[in-house]
Amino acid sequence: MSSDEVLVETDGPFAVITMNRPERRNALSLSHMRTLTATFRQVGETDAAGIVLAGNGPVFSAGHDFADLADADLAAARELLLACRELMETIQSVPQVVIARVHGLATAAGCQLVATCDLAVAAWSAGFAAPGGKGGWFCHTPMVPIARNVGRKRAMEMALTGDVIDAGTALEWGLINRAVPPEELEKATRELLERATRGSRRSKALGKQAMYAQLGHPEADAYTYAVEVMAATSQTPEAQEGIRAFLEKRAPQWPA
Repeated sequence: MSSDEVLVETDGPFAVITMNRPERRNALSLSHMRTLTATFRQVGETDAAGIVLAGNGPVFSAGHDFADLADADLAAARELLLACRELMETIQSVPQVVIARVHGLATAAGCQLVATCDLAVAAWSAGFAAPGGKGGWFCHTPMVPIARNVGRKRAMEMALTGDVIDAGTALEWGLINRAVPPEELEKATRELLERATRGSRRSKALGKQAMYAQLGHPEADAYTYAVEVMAATSQTPEAQEGIRAFLEKRAPQWPA
């Protein structure tokens, strides 16, 4: 599954997908996004328990590759943005837990990647920004997941100022789950992923899918949806085994 620009490695039960365009600051060109999307789909079909998204070089991702956009007409710009949307939706649709391991700057669509992943751990050296607000092209699409992570007022501050926020602020605002010293980044990422992948994989995959579905609805509608999903999944072998194991005070044996 590896290519020159996207590397795939196995780390025990986990897969590590690494953006490998350090000379372009891991900018998300059209071809790079399509390769990432295909890679996530392929890894999603494996028995990997979780996926780490990382980047090589000094920057996690600088966002869209402006080389694709300098002379792009409306149709080409739309194609690029739709490919970006497809990548983001793929990350949230794969059954595995996806965690971003952010070592450096993540801006615009790079910050969108972080906000889209299920979980995110960042080094203190990382920074996050939606810089379009201080330029000529507002970060409309990056702000979709960013706003859903940090809330309206903080999202507006990021979008309007375009300023970089540090890892501590990103943690306080809810954009990431952990902020750690750089030398502890890999360990902290793995520890959180190990905790997030405990239990039945099938149950977790269904839970991830339902979580994203209900987040897009008003609370009353979200409850209606969640009640039906939870009632239906109570009949799965995984749920029944978990209930029996709890009552019998034993470790569960998850179905294959």
